Amino acid sequence: MKKPITWSYSRINTFKSCPKKYYHLNVKRDVKDKGNAATYYGNEVHRVAEHYIKEGTPIPPKFKFLQRPLDVINKIEGEKHCEIRMGIAKEEEDYSPTTFFGDDVWWRGIADLLIVNGEKAYLIDYKTGKNAAYADTKQLDLLAAATFTHFPGVEVIKSALVYVVSNDFIRKEHTAELRKSYFTVFDEELDRLEVALEEGVWNAVESGLCKFCPVTSCEHNRK
Repeated sequence: MKKPITWSYSRINTFKSCPKKYYHLNVKRDVKDKGNAATYYGNEVHRVAEHYIKEGTPIPPKFKFLQRPLDVINKIEGEKHCEIRMGIAKEEEDYSPTTFFGDDVWWRGIADLLIVNGEKAYLIDYKTGKNAAYADTKQLDLLAAATFTHFPGVEVIKSALVYVVSNDFIRKEHTAELRKSYFTVFDEELDRLEVALEEGVWNAVESGLCKFCPVTSCEHNRK
């Protein structure tokens, strides 16, 4: 039996932006994306938020802009799960929970903060961009679908992309009855990925991001 494609929100977006980059990072695996200053900054923000929510660790002066949105979030009642990892296995007509690195994992994702309160839950994903102009709520769709699968008692989820710098909340509501449909938001891209894997064609896409790409062998990389 062929092992299923394992994907995530970030992986499928890498494929969308440049199949060649996806190939080198996730198929051939001959390069690693070590990130950049923005990546390190984002990771630091996530760590500060996690420690504040879980332990009440004071927010360093450098990140005082986090205080207002995190205080709003902290008032939400329920069992708080920070940086919770969820894996999903795909079956014939349904999806089931599995471990993050399970042999049968089809999709995996990490919720920055999940708060479960009976039949209601709240999903939070922190964003460090300056504004919400390019917000993509498909990430919330996937995380909500996984939450319904891992926490079958949850019926309604209030989700938000929280832009911590501008204090913008991009909100969305999800219901358990639409769980399966949320997993299909990237079906078109997954079909294209299947074709690329079968045919071995991984075209490079030139963009302003090429100068940050770890695939230095690419003709569009001008490092």
